[in-house]
Order: sequence, then structure tokens, then C-alpha cells
Amino acid sequence: MKKSTLVIVIILAVVVIFGGCGVSKYNSLVQQDEVVKNKWGAVQSQYQRRADLIPNLVSTVKGAANFEKETLTQVMEARAKATQITVNANDLSPEKIQQFQAAQGQLSAALGRLLAVSESYPELKANQNFLDLQAQLEGTENRITVARNDFNDAVKGYNSGVRTFPGNIIAGIGGFHQKGYFEADKGSENAPKVQF
Repeated sequence: MKKSTLVIVIILAVVVIFGGCGVSKYNSLVQQDEVVKNKWGAVQSQYQRRADLIPNLVSTVKGAANFEKETLTQVMEARAKATQITVNANDLSPEKIQQFQAAQGQLSAALGRLLAVSESYPELKANQNFLDLQAQLEGTENRITVARNDFNDAVKGYNSGVRTFPGNIIAGIGGFHQKGYFEADKGSENAPKVQF
């Protein structure tokens, strides 16, 4: 075999090996991206479930005589804001995730105030419909936490693939960008103060 033929064969072998690695890494990034999108769908589904429970909860609470109208209004306004912010699964940038999380955080805070105020109304604590809705809301909050954790795990795997070599090269060529995480709410590092 001629020396020039051997060089061509070696070059072709190297190109095929690197090409195969590139195709494999690209396919891996596509699969990881799809997992992230799937997990995002689960997050949205759980937040939508919570949003769907709120009108029933508010209707039940309205039945309580003299219940604070301002609290109910805050809950409904926060729900409206939270459901207006949508994040496309193809654009899960850190900024978009933060906007979504902030709106959902406002809704969580308003719901927390509603449930805290409802403790002052014995007729609500005796209302089975209210208790059922409260239990469903609690279960939904737990599902949201699980969905957010699953989403963050998927994003971690995807972002690692996008940032490490040779994935960073393939990601640049293929248009893959880092995605945002859900982060702990501000102030959550401090334990709540309970006074008796």
C-alpha cells in the first residue's frame, strides 16, 4: 500500500470516528432536550391543576359570612397573572423560568394568606367541601414539588451535555442552549419564626 493511500485511509477513519461521535452526541442532546420538554409539560400540568382548584376554593370560601374580600381578590388576581405567563417548551431560558416562577410564587403566597385567614372561620373548618379542596391543594403542591425536582434533574443532565466537550461544540453547531432551573424562593433559606 502506498504511503499516500495509507494517509488517506487514516484521515478517512479519523473523520468517520469523529463524525460518528458528533452524530451520537447530537442525538443524545436531542433526546435530553425531549426529556426536558416532557418534564416541563408535567410541571405545567401540575400548576394548571392548582389553578383549576382555585375557583372552587374561592367559591367555597365566599360562602363564609364576612370573609375578607380583599384576600379573595388577591388570590384571583394572582391566579390571573400566573395563568397569563406561559413559557414555550422550546424557550426554557433562565429568564423565562424566573418570570414563570415569580408569578407562581405570588399565587402561592396569596393562597397561603387565604388558608391562614380561613383558620379564623370555624364554619369553613367544618365545611367538608373546603376540607376536600384544601387536601387536594396540598396534594397538588406536593406534585408540583416533585415535578419541579424532576424538571431540574432533566435540565441538569441536558445542561451538562451542552456544556461539556465535545457536546459544547455540537450544541453550538446544532443550536442547543442552556435551559433554566427552578430555584428556591427568596427567603426560603430562613426558617419561619413560630411564636406561641
